[in-house]
Amino acid sequence: MTLIARLMPLLLLTAAAPAKDAAPAPAFFEALRAADLRLATIAYRLTTANAPLCDVLQPQIGMPIHALTQYAPPARASAASVFGFESLIGVEAVVAGAPAQRAGIAANDSLVAIGDVALPGAPPANAPENAASRDSAEAAIAAAPIRQPLRLTVLRKGQRQSIAVTPVTGCRSRFEILLGSGLDASADGSVVQIGERFFEGYTDAEIAVVVSHELAHNILRHRARLDAAKINRGLLAELGRNGRLIRETEDQADLLGIYLLANAGYDPMSAPNFWRNKGGAVDGGLFRSRTHASSKARAETLEAAARSIAANPARPIIPAVVATRTVPLR
Repeated sequence: MTLIARLMPLLLLTAAAPAKDAAPAPAFFEALRAADLRLATIAYRLTTANAPLCDVLQPQIGMPIHALTQYAPPARASAASVFGFESLIGVEAVVAGAPAQRAGIAANDSLVAIGDVALPGAPPANAPENAASRDSAEAAIAAAPIRQPLRLTVLRKGQRQSIAVTPVTGCRSRFEILLGSGLDASADGSVVQIGERFFEGYTDAEIAVVVSHELAHNILRHRARLDAAKINRGLLAELGRNGRLIRETEDQADLLGIYLLANAGYDPMSAPNFWRNKGGAVDGGLFRSRTHASSKARAETLEAAARSIAANPARPIIPAVVATRTVPLR
């Protein structure tokens, strides 16, 4: 399936879908940019405010990037026009108030070097569709020294500029919109993926509830700990020990997630309100997996936690569940 086909669900954000194999209209790409910026802004808040809760850190600069080769060949000319690609890697957007913006980085800048690491120029027209170059550039930023200025070399309307960005420290995780996945969300230990439909009818505070839950999985190393416990997450996921331990990790992610929200300045009551008002659409209602508590149970548990958090003015709060990340699941 081409990327254009996988992007079709996000066309609900725009006025009309393009014909099959046709280049999307500029409004289509701007809708993608707006959705990615919303996610990046939420992720920046959560990762930087909760750095004291994380033992794996990275420099955070608030700058979602993308590669021209993420778009199928028929769409590349339009993507280059909208996003200003002058090299393979471009700055899709910049989070308001984040280090990249303060340093003068702007949307549609093109990256040609990260520190002393040169990045590829414009790709050949027939370059295969993939995100590997974007992933490599993100990895280079994540691997940079945490408390030192990061020098970025950009092209802006043909002019080469060297810009020093002073990052802030944040939890290490990547964040992506998972296209064609509806209201799904997942975390694999290093990447958080959120379904595109959350960006159609949900507020930023509601999206933050989902993102914080998935980020909590990464902070608590749930994927690695479930793998170490040899837990089956396939057809047998709901049975016996598999179901019990997966449910344990989901309950822990709910609990840590509400603290992540509060530490980042979100109203902790947004979590119980989300599960009370939107939970049925997200968890499948009567057809939900039994590895997760019901929306009603989640709302009740999280409301009690939210009241406790509201009574504690200290920030950040580091809850006891953080210490479980090194404890084997049994």
